Amino acid sequence: MASEDLQNNYRNTFNDSTGFGKSTAVLAIVFMKAYTLPDSGLYAEGVVEAVKQAATVYDCARRCDVPVIHTRVVYSVDGADGGVFIEKLPVLRQMTESSIYSQFNDNVLPAEGESVIRKQYPSAFFSTPLVSMLVAKGVDTVVLTGCSTSGCVRASVVDAISYGFRVVVPRECVGDRHQNPHESNLFDIHTKYGDVISMSEVIKHFEVRKEHGS
Repeated sequence: MASEDLQNNYRNTFNDSTGFGKSTAVLAIVFMKAYTLPDSGLYAEGVVEAVKQAATVYDCARRCDVPVIHTRVVYSVDGADGGVFIEKLPVLRQMTESSIYSQFNDNVLPAEGESVIRKQYPSAFFSTPLVSMLVAKGVDTVVLTGCSTSGCVRASVVDAISYGFRVVVPRECVGDRHQNPHESNLFDIHTKYGDVISMSEVIKHFEVRKEHGS
């Protein structure tokens, strides 16, 4: 099916926007060195650029008093906490506490006081305290950034809307190993689960809300 036909096929059923709610938090999904160091089996060129762009969004969020919550994948040395997921993706075994691959990229390091959630599976919500943290902060909208678009980002998007949160994904701030899965998953996210918009729109929203004190 041609791209134009695909858009027409979806237009009358999907593509409604949910927009921003009253209170937003930014989620930084596993922006770790495993995805940006060329010698890593998880290296993804698309993530390198996404990290650069996301840093701008995080800085704006902090200036505008929008909480930024980070997630980090860390496994035990024996990989027992990775279950079948590590069996499926043995490369994940490299992401132990002391490994360089499990460290955050330097330009997206958590700021002092920002929460860091450890996870072992694709969704940032699965077996983590994330929902409770967001509810406690009164958050109804999550801006999801990170990697990979087809993996942890998509899984987190689906769980976010399933828990009742509005979802916004700034296109420039997510990345993947290859452009095809990146684009196809952004298409699915935008048509079914959330709003895929530009990072400039996200930044403008933060600044306007800050200006109006809301």
